[in-house]
Amino acid sequence: MDKANFGLMGLGVMGYMLALNMERNGFRVAGYDLDAEKVKAFGEKNPGKNLVGCATLKEFIDVLESPRRILMMVPAGSPVDAAIAGIKDALEPGDLLIDGGNSFFLDTERRSKELEALHINFIGTGISGGEEGALWGPAIMPGGQKEAWEITAPIFRAIAAKAEDGEPCVAYMGPRGAGHYVKMVHNGIEYGDMQLIAEVYDVLHRGLGLSAQELHEIFAEWNQGELKSYLIEITADIFKKMDEETGRPLVDLILDEAAQKGTGKWTSQNALDIGAPIPTINAAVESRILSSLKSQRVTASKIIRGPKPEYGGDRARLIDAAKQALYASKITSYAQGMGLLRIASAEYKYDLNMGEIAKIWRAGCIIRADLLNDIMNAYRRDPNLVNLLLDDAFREAVESRQEAWRFVVQTAVGMGIPVLALSASLAYFDAYRSERLPANLTQAQRDYFGAHTYRRVDREGAFHTEWI
Repeated sequence: MDKANFGLMGLGVMGYMLALNMERNGFRVAGYDLDAEKVKAFGEKNPGKNLVGCATLKEFIDVLESPRRILMMVPAGSPVDAAIAGIKDALEPGDLLIDGGNSFFLDTERRSKELEALHINFIGTGISGGEEGALWGPAIMPGGQKEAWEITAPIFRAIAAKAEDGEPCVAYMGPRGAGHYVKMVHNGIEYGDMQLIAEVYDVLHRGLGLSAQELHEIFAEWNQGELKSYLIEITADIFKKMDEETGRPLVDLILDEAAQKGTGKWTSQNALDIGAPIPTINAAVESRILSSLKSQRVTASKIIRGPKPEYGGDRARLIDAAKQALYASKITSYAQGMGLLRIASAEYKYDLNMGEIAKIWRAGCIIRADLLNDIMNAYRRDPNLVNLLLDDAFREAVESRQEAWRFVVQTAVGMGIPVLALSASLAYFDAYRSERLPANLTQAQRDYFGAHTYRRVDREGAFHTEWI
């Protein structure tokens, strides 16, 4: 039997689609899964294709060319450790294991060190794009040994999404857990994007009473301009989908409880650990948690009074302002996410390339958007840019929209419609551009009750005051 170029452990939806993607691009792929039915289907569903299903782990190992390249597509956490434990003794020095799931980056750090001691290469790889992306081209974010990247780069470049300029949406992120860290922040930005869109929808739907069809038309129009992105595109599609049984817009029948798998929460937690401000992402995580309090919210809605979400002003003005506010907030959210990556790069010695990250997010992944071309170009202009808001183009883009941005937030607050992410984005913008913040009072308070000392603006050193 001819040797396979690549092996896939875990033939669920994502693993199966990635295998088909590799085979379509000219590679022979071996597949293995603990579920014998999945292995059987792997071969039977694809007669004549360059795929081989392996009933045993030994058969799987034996069919792979050396050095073996094995991508594990199993759930994050203990299943990854179990998969590694089950195969590592069968591997040889120089073989490569790749974790393609949404693993926590510190788990990847640990696994990388453990396998390196056994002379087995390990890559933690973020893969974004869902089922469709896995089949037709995802964005891929690998991190691990540079030599490990080199032996898998031809395959990853072949299967990755291609941006409009033809560049593959994959690049080496950095050592150890760098790939999974970048994917974690990608998902955090995704949380922020989705929440910002949801809040704009809420303002237009509840505040203006716009129908799903009207919202479809607005978002479809927005997707033709500066807001063009995958998430705006699918939002427009969602609004036009009708429920076959009731004839009502399906979106109106979906329970308002948003689930989460943890990557957004990890982003918030890690940002606190390393001291990076990401209020938009934090607001998105908190909004999902608040949405889960459905029964409490139903009770509260009956006994706590507030303003009715009714808008009596110029409808066209609010719709246009919502567009401007959404774009300004997205820029601010990306500024926070890229700022987090910059701080983490120094903290964990990843040596991340911000421009390269923006470049590979332009296609294939969930947050793909035209905006990423502008972000990539901002880092080309200044590779050491510390915050997107300091780039002239982005500064002007946000400054010119802030009147509309403030109008939307003020209007939402006046109507009692919660806009945690929109207001957090605006507050970040105002805080970042403030030469002086009220932290001087905070420091005085800390010194008052805990003798924590403070610094002065007019002399060097640490000071403590007996306040009474």
